Amino acid sequence: MDGKLEIKPAGSCAWDAASLGEIMLRFDPGEGRIHTTREFKVWEGGGEYNVVRGLRRCFGLRTTAVTAFADNPVGRLVEDFMLQGGVDVSHVLWRPYDGIGRTVRNGLNFVERGFGCRGARSCADRGLTAVSQLKPGDVDWKALFEKEGVRWFHTGGIFAALSESTAEVAIEALKAAKAAGTVTSYDLNYRASLWKSIGGQAKAREVNREIAKYVDVMIGNEEDFTAALGIEVEGVDANLTKLPIDGFRKMIEKAVSLYPNFKAVATTLRAVKSATVNDWSALCWYRGELHKAAARDGLEIFDRVGGGDSFASGLIYGFMSTGDAAKAVEYGAAHGALAMTTPGDTSMALKAEVEKLVAGGSARVDR
Repeated sequence: MDGKLEIKPAGSCAWDAASLGEIMLRFDPGEGRIHTTREFKVWEGGGEYNVVRGLRRCFGLRTTAVTAFADNPVGRLVEDFMLQGGVDVSHVLWRPYDGIGRTVRNGLNFVERGFGCRGARSCADRGLTAVSQLKPGDVDWKALFEKEGVRWFHTGGIFAALSESTAEVAIEALKAAKAAGTVTSYDLNYRASLWKSIGGQAKAREVNREIAKYVDVMIGNEEDFTAALGIEVEGVDANLTKLPIDGFRKMIEKAVSLYPNFKAVATTLRAVKSATVNDWSALCWYRGELHKAAARDGLEIFDRVGGGDSFASGLIYGFMSTGDAAKAVEYGAAHGALAMTTPGDTSMALKAEVEKLVAGGSARVDR
């Protein structure tokens, strides 16, 4: 196979892509702060879900999300957001609600965007959520991957960190996907706050090193590879003001040497000038070659949350539609850049806008 991604033909599967992860309500105070606002806008979001939502809403692919909600009006609101985004809800598991959330809840995420010297900040309220209580055997993976059929399966380190059992579910799902011939991808998405109560960084490395054995396409930034897999990036300063390409190249080469099952490795390149101005690009290693997306220095950021997820969905779309890693990383970087120009975790970009940016288009008015 010489490392080539073997993606099933569209006609053989019900779904182009499926995800496994938590979907929360995001509370956005707009231009204000969480601790001073008197009103919020609300949307849905989740690291793994955002990827299939982008594949559906921006790129028009058929996607479904495996998750779980407490069966109450908040859970039904998240379902309604999913329906508006076009993501299939037939694989949502509904858990009985006890009336006050003593045993099961739906996740909430309060996020302020940041501006200038003030970075973005989040405050999650996600203890005892329905999806964090998933256990091996709860999901009929054979029905999804073999009876219905999925071309590409995506999950990530946020879901794996929700509890001891969710890491086991992620491994169960990835094994089932691999057995069915489905391409698998995983975004390391390291969050210290999630791992803190279940063993910290040591546990994160233990879990992610096991999960990595079942992944075809590994995605993450420099912090993710270091914290979650123990692979250092040479030349990165603490404030992320420099992007040492040679350091990233060595990081990817090390990852591939440790996990020869990786068919592709992708990383975003983000140098933080301020909360609202970043230098932005991406790298993708595939079949022995390293491809770099066009650099967008001085990219103006409206809301950075979800930019990495939109990079992942653009990358996946590029691979699925072209099979060309050089084009795939350009789709990923362009989609991620556009997603950060609008509020919310999920992409509001149009496919035509992504393609225009990939082709070198500018921000002039379209009339």
